[in-house]
Amino acid sequence: MISEQEITMQIEDTLRSTGLDLGIKYDGKVRDVYEKDGKVFLIATDRQSAFDCNLANIPLKGQVLTQTSIFWFEKTSDIIKNSVIDNPDPNTVVKKKLNVFPVEFVVRGYITGVTSTAAWTAYSKGEREFCGNSLPEGMEKNQKFEKPIITPTTKSDDHDEKITPKEIVEQGLMSQKQWDYVSGKALEIFKRGQEISAENGLILVDTKYEFGYDTDGEIYLIDEIHTPYSSRYWIKESYQERFDKGEEPENIDKEFLRLWFKERCDPYNDPELPDAPKELVVELSKRYITLYEMITSKTFKAQSGKVEERIQKNLEYQGYL
Repeated sequence: MISEQEITMQIEDTLRSTGLDLGIKYDGKVRDVYEKDGKVFLIATDRQSAFDCNLANIPLKGQVLTQTSIFWFEKTSDIIKNSVIDNPDPNTVVKKKLNVFPVEFVVRGYITGVTSTAAWTAYSKGEREFCGNSLPEGMEKNQKFEKPIITPTTKSDDHDEKITPKEIVEQGLMSQKQWDYVSGKALEIFKRGQEISAENGLILVDTKYEFGYDTDGEIYLIDEIHTPYSSRYWIKESYQERFDKGEEPENIDKEFLRLWFKERCDPYNDPELPDAPKELVVELSKRYITLYEMITSKTFKAQSGKVEERIQKNLEYQGYL
């Protein structure tokens, strides 16, 4: 683990946004996306998104997300091809430009969550048919499903909506053959993720995948995979004891920063938000790095300094600029 002092020194050089000569640019919640010469460049910034806004810039977060994805893409490449072409910089992935299915494949191993699209939210209100899955009576929050389930949502810039496999096919978002193939692969990838996570003391609780296809119809895993941004992890060792006591599972997450803002302002409506305290920013950075090291069993090797300048140089060196 890198020191707290090293993280603190990186605060002034976090990556808020980029302005590179890489063609068409799209601003995502946490990544800047460029398209050039038939390639897609995903640059993970250090933005910490919540409440539809940026709460803070977290040192080294972009590196953690990118390198975690690279780890998992390598670990699952025997299950399905992925869109990765190159990783020329710790924050940057170059990918094939593909047609993207307008569906997010949310895979859940446990019934949990508090958002409007969460399985537990629906279940606690009496729903037993959830995104095409029939849920049994008598389940408790944070309980493990007998088998992981897929609960797809529509892919939207504003708000994802629950949808069933039948509706996906009827609306022409995917063919039945595509759904059958991709849903099977999603479950295989999730199983691999759970196995490796368990070996490293973690439970991969739930996650989301995105898929795309090329001009020949071949399907690829795209976007990111099993990162702390797209996935929920719990600590394996304490899960069963805490569940038996009716306690929330132990985790390493970002919720403490969200709560700090909720207690001090109205994040959705206030025109300006307070600055996050330095100690909380450093703590969240440490948590991201801890998760990376637990997930991968590797020591995180930070690339410090001015991030955009480094990305520019690395892309120039590789001939992308």
